[in-house]
Amino acid sequence: MATKTFKEAYGVLQGHAETLREQQEPNIDDLLKIVTESVDAYKVCKERIDAVEKALEKALSDTGTAAREPARPGRQSPPPPPPDMEEEMDGDVPF
Repeated sequence: MATKTFKEAYGVLQGHAETLREQQEPNIDDLLKIVTESVDAYKVCKERIDAVEKALEKALSDTGTAAREPARPGRQSPPPPPPDMEEEMDGDVPF
């Protein structure tokens, strides 16, 4: 595939998704080309994302900073703010 950058590959994926969304009826003649190009573009994007994740993990481990674990289902949510703060916030985000 001629697509080499993440941005180009992501553009291919977006373009094909838009094409498929806009079709009133499926165009079987173009479907194989769209799927093949999309799979190739996905592989480029995945490869770039994996490389960035690996570089970030290495950078964080080199500085002694451990990567945070993602939130897990079933964990307790933080306690609600005290009643006097609730009135001040009025539903706004506090930052």
